This record gives sequence, C-alpha cells and structure tokens, in this order.
Amino acid sequence: MTHQDRSGTTSAAPDLEAGGDVLDDFVEVARARPNHAAVVHGATVITYQDLTERVHLVAARYRSAGFGGDRAAGPVGVVVAHTPAFVDHLLGVLQAGAAFTPIDANFPPARMQTLAAVLGLDRVYAAATVSGEPELRVESLGELPAPGAGEPCWTQARPSDPAYVLCTSGSTGQPKPVVVSRRAVTVTVRALRKLFALTPEDRVLQFAALGWDTCLEEVLPALTAGATVIFDDAAHSGSFPSFCRMLAERAITVLDLPTAFWHELVLYLHEEQVELPGSVRLVVIGGERVDSTRLRQWRDLDRGQVTLLNTYGCTETTMITHAVQLSGPGTEPDVAAEVEAPLGRPLPHVGEHVTEAGELLVSGPGLASGYLGSPGRDQNAFRVADHGFGPRRWFHTGDLVVRMPSGLSFPRGRTDDQIKVLGVRVHPAEVEARLNTHPAVRGAVVVGERRLGRTVLVAYVVSVGATTSVELKRYLRRHLPSQFVPSKVTFVAALSHTSSGKVDRAATQRAAANRASEGAIR
Repeated sequence: MTHQDRSGTTSAAPDLEAGGDVLDDFVEVARARPNHAAVVHGATVITYQDLTERVHLVAARYRSAGFGGDRAAGPVGVVVAHTPAFVDHLLGVLQAGAAFTPIDANFPPARMQTLAAVLGLDRVYAAATVSGEPELRVESLGELPAPGAGEPCWTQARPSDPAYVLCTSGSTGQPKPVVVSRRAVTVTVRALRKLFALTPEDRVLQFAALGWDTCLEEVLPALTAGATVIFDDAAHSGSFPSFCRMLAERAITVLDLPTAFWHELVLYLHEEQVELPGSVRLVVIGGERVDSTRLRQWRDLDRGQVTLLNTYGCTETTMITHAVQLSGPGTEPDVAAEVEAPLGRPLPHVGEHVTEAGELLVSGPGLASGYLGSPGRDQNAFRVADHGFGPRRWFHTGDLVVRMPSGLSFPRGRTDDQIKVLGVRVHPAEVEARLNTHPAVRGAVVVGERRLGRTVLVAYVVSVGATTSVELKRYLRRHLPSQFVPSKVTFVAALSHTSSGKVDRAATQRAAANRASEGAIR
C-alpha cells in the first residue's frame, strides 16, 4: 500500500516481497514448469527447461569473455532483434552478473557508434544480424569456447549491482545512459506481475521497440510468472488486419502498446467495426497522453472482457510507476465516465510528490542508480529532500500534473521541451544537434505537434545551400532512431530568439504558422 500525508505526498510502502532477485523468480518458475512454453517464435517453441539451458550457455560465454562480478566494468552491449535470442542474452547477461544494454539491430550504424561511445564500450555482441557496417567491433558469443559439462555456476549478484543500462534522449545533444539496479528491476517486475495479473496461461506479445525499457516490461514479468512470450513478425508488418489475425492465431492474451499505436488501432477497429480477438484480456498503453476521441471510440466498441490499463513511468524510475484502469470489468465509475484519461495512481512501491509548480516527483526502491559517468546530471535529476516522510531520494520527472482528491493525477505538460514520440522520449536538442551537422543547415529547431491523435516531430530549418526535406530526413535516418526523424521539415528564413539570445522554439513555430497562414490568404 501507499500512504499519503496532508500535503498530498504519497509515501512508498516497503519493498514488495523483499528479498531474492528477479533471476531467482525466473529459476523458481522454470523448475516448477519445465515443459511449459516460455518463448514462441514462428514454429519454434522453447520450453522453460530449454530456455534455462540456453541462458546457462550464454551466461557462461559472457563470463568467459570477462563479464560479471567485479571482473569487468561497464555494461554489455548486445545487438538484438525481435527473436528469442533477445531473451537468451537478456537473462544470460543477468545470470553472468553483468548489466544488459540492448542495441536495436535496426539502428543505423552511426547510432550504434554513438551509443557505444557514451556507454564506454569498445565492442558489442551480436544476438542478431547487424545492419550496415558500423565503425565498431562486433563479436559473436558463438566464437567463444562452450563451457564444460556440469552444474552451471550462478553469479551471486548484489541488489545494488546494475541490471541494465538504457539511453534516453539528452538536452546536450547526446544520449544519457541510465543505470538501473537489480533491486529496482526486481521490485518493479514483482509489482507488474500483480498489476497485470499474469498467470502461466497468459501469452504476452513482444511488440515494443528494442533499446527502450518497455521491451523489458513485456518480457521479465511474463517469464517470472510462468507465462509465454510470443515473437511474431506480423506484429511489425504495419498492417492492422495482419496484426489482428496474428493476435487470434497466437491466442495473445496481453498486449503492451505505445499509446500512439493504440490510437491508430482503435481508429481501425472503429472504422471497420471489428473487434479484437476473444483471447485478448488486457491491453496496456503508455508513453503519451491519451486522445479523448480514441478513448470514447474504444469504450463504444463491443470488446467483451478486455481491460484497458493506462500506465506512466520514466527510464529513471524503472518501467511503470503509475497506472489506472480506463475500461473493462471493475473500472471505477468515476474513471469510466471521465473524458480525459488520468495518468494513474502510484504503484505500491512508489512514492510521489507534486510540487507547488505541479511537477511530479517520484521516490522509492524503483529509482535508477543514476546516469553512467555523469554525477552532475544525477544532482540535477535525483535530489534528496524531505516532502513529509523524512529525507529521501526523489527523481524530478519534468512532467506537470494535477492531482485530484481521489489520488489520480492528470497530465498537464512538461517543464522542458522533451517530447514523447511512439512512447520514446525525444529531446529536440538531440535532433537539432544532428541537423546542424549537415553542411547545408545553418540553424534548426524541432518541436512536437499533435496530428491525428499522435505526437509527431516537425523541424524548422534555415538552409545555406541546396538541400531538400527528403535529403535531411535521409541524413537523420543514417544517425538516429526512426522516432527521432521529423515527419515534416519546413524551411524558414530565420529562427526566432529570446531576449537573452537563445533560440525560441515556440516563437519559431508560431512565426512559420503565421507566414503559412498569410500565404494562404494571399
């Protein structure tokens, strides 16, 4: 449970099921259900016993490569795709006692190089085919000698040891590596198993983009509950009819979707007057504000017993910290009647405080350890303060909210320029920094705009040479993930500035809109 003082600060209750490790939970389930399907991909079915053996082999090879315990500093960078090898390497790295860093095989080579640089990696390991030719050493674990026979050695990791390191978008123009401890992962995964009410009968689709923590949110709660994780290429086909057929054929019960994708799915279901397959019992969404029209359309559809769960969290607070049920059996009447979707309430292990300015602060055992090699960033984002329950460490989310007497919080914007695109945090400065390296660009600003129920990036560019919108987008795709590439590039004569001389993103956007409006009138 959580506890709230008179000021509205919510205090985290003690750790859920204190003791043990997320890997211990997996081992317990695997021993209890060795022949149950753990992972399915196409016609391949991997049982919990099979998966355990694969994880042992991967862990032993990582140990022989010098990772785990105190023998190697820094995370293990692994190039991954939507295949079972993702699970092998995730659990294998954890078993070896090292920290996992997934690098999406679809990332452009230049992005891989950037991530390796900020993470301090001199090589990465391939669990998938690497696209392009990155200027980075890529090795295969299969080239290392297989371990000898016998009982595998499990590394005794400490709760404070890092479990994974993921990069978020940074205001400096460079990614920020966030270090998340095993304790934070264990506490959060146990909370999510309860939140999602996972059982061995569940079949959870692995849908989220790799390299962001939602993919871990799909896999770790499922595999520590004895459920089955499903990989299927049709999930990424871009066709909603194919997507829905796949859900039926695979008997998917749990979906974890970016809110933007859910918006488009709801529009398809609404316009075609079709339903989700009867196997689906839970749809989890998160990543950005819920569009009220799509929420109304969803509630108008005949979905039987499907529960819709809206969630919120930051990489620095480990996956999910807040949740609320928006529809389905047992939905609170006040929430079911609400046009605007709440952000949610804090989970039992989460403490929250809303400042006078409306910024949401989060505390509790799920907080990340900090930013890799950046104590200055830690001091700005993670601060020790007393908000009614004694001094404790708080993460400043940058999200503005209003909290109602019911304990539900509603989103009200940001304290900075950060934008969520398809559930991924994008700081405009990172896109702008890359645009400004193009020889034909003298200046650029990037903003977020709402279009058809989703947030997209729009770039305003001052050019000094011959270039086109298509060329600039192509240039960005060679250096950044797809979520960071603007949907539209508008050329302007000049950027607007504040009185202090800084580029003013909002003013530039307004000026461009006014010029477009004047041109249309003429």
